[in-house]
Parts: sequence; C-alpha cells; structure tokens
Amino acid sequence: MTQKRQRKIVIKPFRNCGVRIMAEAKAKKIRVKLVRSPIGRKPEQRRTVKALGLRKMNSIVEKEATPQILGMVNSVSHLVSVEEL
Repeated sequence: MTQKRQRKIVIKPFRNCGVRIMAEAKAKKIRVKLVRSPIGRKPEQRRTVKALGLRKMNSIVEKEATPQILGMVNSVSHLVSVEEL
C-alpha cells in the first residue's frame, strides 16, 4: 500500500513592495479612442479592440501605459487615436 505525499504550500512575501507601489503610482496614462470600426477587420484585431475595453465608435478608455497595452494599441493603431495624459 502506497502513501500519498502531501505538498507543503509556502507563501513568501514579495521583496521591495514599497518600490513596486511607488512605480505604479508614477505610471503614465493614455487615452484611447476608437475612431474606425473593427467590422471587416481580422479577428485578432477585433479581439484586441474588445480587450482594450472599446465597444462603440468614439468610445474612450483611459489605460496605464504598460508595454502590454502599448503593444495592443500599436497592433490596432489604424483604428484608434491615442493621447498621452
């Protein structure tokens, strides 16, 4: 008869939490506006517009300027306009 091993879960606190919070507080924001319709575009572009939170024409969303968001905006740059806040 074999015994089952029990795994120990260890929760460790993040290092330099204060530095991470300070970096988030100083993050730049951008304003993204949907100016062209995603109808007739590739499905990847439609999903990107939806993931940015843009639903209808002329809808505006404010996001933090992280590398992930900037990459998404760059992939649908022909459909949106961007302002830096």
